[in-house]
Amino acid sequence: MNMIETEADTRANRIDPVLRDAGWGVADGAQVHRELICPGRILAGGQRGTGLSADYVLSYRGRKLAVIEAKKAGLGHTTGVGQAKDYADRLKARFAYATNGIGWYGIDMHTGAEGDIALPFPTPEQLWLRCFPDGNDWRERFGTVPFETGGGRWQPRYYQHNAITAVLEAIAKDRNRVLLTLATGTGKTSIAFQIVWKLFHSKWNLSRDPVRRPRILFLADRNILADQAFNAFSAFPSDALCRIRPEEIRKRGGIPRNASVFFTIFQTFMTGGGAPDEPQFTFEGYEPDFFDFIVIDECHRGGARDESTWRGILEYFKPAVQLGLTATPKRDVNADTYAYFGEPVYTYALKEGIGDGFLTPFKVRQMASTLDEYTFTDGDVVLAGEIDRDRTYTEADFNTRLIIDQREQSRVQEFMDQIDQRQKTLVFCATQDHAARVRDFINQIKDNPDPHYCKRVTADDGELGERHLREFQDNEKTLPTILTTSQKLSTGVDALNIRNIVLLRPIRSMIEFKQIIGRGTRTFDGKDYFTIYDFVKAYEHFNDPEWDGEPLPPEDTRPSRKDRDHDGPFDPPDGPPHVDEPPPPERVVVKLADGKERSIRYVSATTYWHDGRQISAQEFMEQLFGDLDALLTHEDELRAIWSDPDRREAFIQQLTDRGYDSERLDDMRRLIDAPNSDIFDVLAYVRFTLAPLARSQRVRCALSNGLGGYEREMKSFLEYVLGNYERNGIGELASNKVADFLRIRYGGVNDAKRVLGSVEVIRRAFVDIQGHLFR
Repeated sequence: MNMIETEADTRANRIDPVLRDAGWGVADGAQVHRELICPGRILAGGQRGTGLSADYVLSYRGRKLAVIEAKKAGLGHTTGVGQAKDYADRLKARFAYATNGIGWYGIDMHTGAEGDIALPFPTPEQLWLRCFPDGNDWRERFGTVPFETGGGRWQPRYYQHNAITAVLEAIAKDRNRVLLTLATGTGKTSIAFQIVWKLFHSKWNLSRDPVRRPRILFLADRNILADQAFNAFSAFPSDALCRIRPEEIRKRGGIPRNASVFFTIFQTFMTGGGAPDEPQFTFEGYEPDFFDFIVIDECHRGGARDESTWRGILEYFKPAVQLGLTATPKRDVNADTYAYFGEPVYTYALKEGIGDGFLTPFKVRQMASTLDEYTFTDGDVVLAGEIDRDRTYTEADFNTRLIIDQREQSRVQEFMDQIDQRQKTLVFCATQDHAARVRDFINQIKDNPDPHYCKRVTADDGELGERHLREFQDNEKTLPTILTTSQKLSTGVDALNIRNIVLLRPIRSMIEFKQIIGRGTRTFDGKDYFTIYDFVKAYEHFNDPEWDGEPLPPEDTRPSRKDRDHDGPFDPPDGPPHVDEPPPPERVVVKLADGKERSIRYVSATTYWHDGRQISAQEFMEQLFGDLDALLTHEDELRAIWSDPDRREAFIQQLTDRGYDSERLDDMRRLIDAPNSDIFDVLAYVRFTLAPLARSQRVRCALSNGLGGYEREMKSFLEYVLGNYERNGIGELASNKVADFLRIRYGGVNDAKRVLGSVEVIRRAFVDIQGHLFR
């Protein structure tokens, strides 16, 4: 076979037959498939960074055993080794192979052994025994149960497959405490569903004898989370599911037992909440070994402060295998969670999710004002309470100890001026009262005339607040558009199309900060990024190395038994354990002196997510300079690239792949005070310190110097093209725009040819005029 064959030829004629002869894709349970590992980072304008796809993934009995990276026969057989190792690492496959169909190279990702291998290729059974020399009946039994894909509508992402497999492997090895740490928005409920599905259909239970289906408990700390999970498990037979509610227990006169998967919240398990003369329901209504498997959603929220809320339940059901789900790897304030469950069997961080394109990147607008602190001055009026005239009140005091409505109105006006008021927005406030006042201020200045534009959702809003939240979550509905809250919406609420998060209260911890940011990271069509408007310096948390770093091992300490057994009051059923607001201190209400609120000024700065961390605009520009230095040696080289539509498009793609999408470069235009310039001017300024020109200036130069020698009709056409460029930017000069211009101006290409000349003549003029723009 000749050496000019394509990779597709090599695969079809050389590699596929080798795998087929070994039984891959032939033997029962042995699958060969191409896998899209990740779609690539989300970029501006609906674009994506470079995605990753594995040429061959070899699976057997539900486990991914090997990855093969193929190259055409004309390349060396080890050319794909780097990719093969990367893909095997991501997919948690034991073996990686690279081949050009002639030579084969193998790597054992566990032992590090690697080298050329001789054919025949290992059979599915041989590779299985290399991966799992120790037999395990449950590992194989779990593998016989396929994922529930809803008729092909759902397929596990690679990290979801890894998480599911890691948990089932731990269960197969009789581990009784298991922890998964995955960033918010990565589909922890879907992962839990698939695990439960396999346990249910394989008839796994505590006896380890597959004679009955397991009894499984899903524990959350908020009704809406338990309801979301209950609905997500709808593929199960209806009689297999049970939502445990106090009112149902009272109505039936007993606890439910005849189901396989039960859903409830901690608070329901602690008390039935009935009248004093009614029997109170507790988890002790079930025998300790009633449940075989327990899923604890957001398990970090047990925490050291209110540990007994969940620890007492879990210790009572000690025989059950218990799976904790958390989005927070930080271990200083939740060390007890990690001490209880042990090391996570799988971790998928926010950095990975954004880099892979499964989570939405974000910007941070840091909002500093001239009233971030307050000291009483003459002319201010104390409307209630007693002011400390010598004290400097800080952010932590505002809206808890000190209320200045003009300050809050000013902040609301500032962010309402900056956001697109049609976009869904969450506003986090200091207290429920603060959330009510901010809601009113928003509704007073909103552009939308609808009275339901902004709603408050807090613990005090009860069922009405839940209804507002459900409407907000509905992507088909535009109202309410903004929700204000204090603590309630900081975790576990699935709302895909949130475009803005406004922070008007201090953030207590890195964990809480991650949870709040997680409200915006879920992906949605047309959502390229979301923006955090930070009025309280929460962005300082981004500098914490734990934001993306691997968590440190927990300290080898546990709270005393006395501390663990202390039972504090429980939160309302719809509130997470940590959201109780302490009794408010005496609040001082101040009215600023007349005209003083008009002197409040804001200074904002934007930071960007780049290469796995937040960086300032200045750092972003310095990074861009370094990368351009490697790509461009002289300004004439940049001018030549920018004057050729095809070379320019390829160069822009290079920049995009390095993290410089058009949205960010547009921001750079504002930073260099040239908002109406071309992206060319940003690059030329950063790399060669050339003064930027407005697009209108460039068009005037091109009109003066670039139209000589053309007939009247061609001049008119090029003037039309330049006018579009001046108004709309560089996108109007792309190669694929020529046909659009001809259709709009002349009705079609054939009609244009009669007036302007051949397509080649038109295209040459279209390209040549661009050379005059960037001289």
